[in-house]
Amino acid sequence: MRKHFRAALAASLMIAAGAGGTLVAPQSVLAQEKAAAQVEAASGAAPIVAAPAASNGSERPVPPPEPATSATVENPYGLGALWANGDFVARFVLGLLVVMSLGSWYVMVTKFIEQARANGRAKSADEQVWNAPTLAEGAAQLDDASPFRFIAENAIEAGEHHDTALLDSVDRNTWIDLNIERSITSVSNRLQDGLAFLGTVGSTAPFVGLFGTVWGIYHALTAIGIAGQASIDKVAGPVGEALIMTAIGLAVAVPAVLGYNFLVRRNKSVMERVRDFGAQLHTVLLAGGRRAAGRIATPAAQSPQALAVQS
Repeated sequence: MRKHFRAALAASLMIAAGAGGTLVAPQSVLAQEKAAAQVEAASGAAPIVAAPAASNGSERPVPPPEPATSATVENPYGLGALWANGDFVARFVLGLLVVMSLGSWYVMVTKFIEQARANGRAKSADEQVWNAPTLAEGAAQLDDASPFRFIAENAIEAGEHHDTALLDSVDRNTWIDLNIERSITSVSNRLQDGLAFLGTVGSTAPFVGLFGTVWGIYHALTAIGIAGQASIDKVAGPVGEALIMTAIGLAVAVPAVLGYNFLVRRNKSVMERVRDFGAQLHTVLLAGGRRAAGRIATPAAQSPQALAVQS
């Protein structure tokens, strides 16, 4: 009995020890896995902490990238390039066109102002001369540079100095008429000064520009032939640059022609008032009315032409 009891006790102890080993083994494995996970976490966290220290000590922050900018390509052809790369002939033509343009604008502005003054002086002559007691007093009230005072002075002088030995054969009517017509012609010539320049600029400026264009195309084609490249980018640029001369010539000629026609039409209007004044003056001098008591006081050194051109 005792032997059987001991054998059973030994067997139960062995079974209990085996069961305890099976229970302890998983716990030890779990403990080892947990320790390994903690080691890995510690090793992974260490670089994260050390990285900021290293970056703060030696490395600089990387600047942000610059925004992309579009590159501007300068035009190799144009007015500036034409002057910079042109030869003596091209520069001379361009300078001549500039001078013609400035001259035409100067003439147009000055003639317009002169014609406006002439119209104002015509109105003053109608109001002052015919309401005065004598022609001399009426003419003396006019402006010294007025063409109407110049005409009236010559007419009065012709009437007063007709009775001379050389003029006995010429009647007084003809002599006064000749002096008035001569004075009117002088005023007309003064008003037409500068109009010939406008006509010349209007008729020649396009051809001057065309000459510059032909000269530029000749040099462009010569350069292309030497380079041996006849592509569109090699031909269009120089030829288009040469055509600028023609455009400038037209830009100079068109205002000159328009200004010429405008000023000629205004000149006709002014001269109609001048001729009307001369006709009335001739009639008054021949009517046997009151003659001028004295001549208009004018500087002796000034000629009638000098008085006519004053403005």
